[in-house]
Amino acid sequence: MTARRAKRTSLAILVACEVLAMTVWFSSASVVATVQRTQDVSAQQVALLTSAIQAGFVLGTLLSALLSLADRFDPRRLFMGSALVAAAATACLAFLPPTGLAVYALRVLTGMCMAGVYPVGMRLAATWADGDLGLLIGLLVGALTFGSASPHLLAALGGADWRMVYGVAAACSALAGLGILACSVGPNIKRAAAIDLRKFTQAWRKPAVRLANLGYFGHMWELYAMWAWLAVFLQASFAASGVAQPAHDASLLTFATIAAGALGAWGGGMLADRVGRTAVTIGAMAMSAACALAMGWLLGASPWIVGTVAVVWGVTVIADSAQFSASIAELSEPDSVGTLLTVQTCAGFLLTLVSIHLVPHVVAAAGWQGAFTMLAAGPLLGCVAMWRLRARPEAARLAGGRR
Repeated sequence: MTARRAKRTSLAILVACEVLAMTVWFSSASVVATVQRTQDVSAQQVALLTSAIQAGFVLGTLLSALLSLADRFDPRRLFMGSALVAAAATACLAFLPPTGLAVYALRVLTGMCMAGVYPVGMRLAATWADGDLGLLIGLLVGALTFGSASPHLLAALGGADWRMVYGVAAACSALAGLGILACSVGPNIKRAAAIDLRKFTQAWRKPAVRLANLGYFGHMWELYAMWAWLAVFLQASFAASGVAQPAHDASLLTFATIAAGALGAWGGGMLADRVGRTAVTIGAMAMSAACALAMGWLLGASPWIVGTVAVVWGVTVIADSAQFSASIAELSEPDSVGTLLTVQTCAGFLLTLVSIHLVPHVVAAAGWQGAFTMLAAGPLLGCVAMWRLRARPEAARLAGGRR
């Protein structure tokens, strides 16, 4: 098999396995919607069902970064073990009540396992990079974005039994764990020999790496809160404008908005490899912030106007995502890439827990205009960080010197 063919085959397998393994995460949204319709559960129980896996992911990435797991072990084996444990934990949920301490504990465990799937998948992709790192990670982010949208389509179509959702997700994750062994590791791999806590601190000690992380944090402040609350806003807007089926139409538009982000991730990856990482991230964050600032004022406006702004927001809010990871891979030492990608992901997802939970409080105090303005602050500050990175000499290492 030629090197080019091996690369294409391995990346195709990697993308498929990432999406299959992450179904145990994606399933949360559809399970929550179904449980709310069929079970007598409180808002707090529903929130715990959703946030437990996020918290688990943060714990898992923190542990992985401290132990340098992604740089010390074969990434395929780490991916396999994580996916199989996540499959087992998710399968157990089909035999338990929809909420409860055991359920929350299993969701935390599942989230911890995802730390061995998502950032490790980016590490695997980076081993194949040859002037196309932005596109390779963009392919992964795009596939995961489309997967994140799928529960909203399920909700629009009437959903499914929550036990079946867990069962299917568990089977998909198990298949991913076995399938990843067919993926080859690229020539750019370099493993660390032992745990080195100094690698962990590089995320803040190195100015260029720190700025790339600050840009990512601004991006993450907006991204998951937008994904989490867009359907609620759209339903309120459609109801105010007199749409006959506001909930149904809101679910469909939310699916279309988030799914369109896959095109943004892929396009952003190709563009960044050609014109530069900082140029693409600054442009995407500026457009995303503009959409956020406008959206709150469109409550009750024509569904066509709201829908257009929503889809543009969905594309731009994720178009830059892969480029922060690509920047870390290019700015880091070769034997630290996995650890620093994991550190970045850990801190970013921890930040999402804050912005997601802040939105309803800001809506209550200042309406949707205030809430979306709060979210816009993240990418605007991210633009400043990436502009400062662009001015540093280390930026010449980005995208083959294209900054």
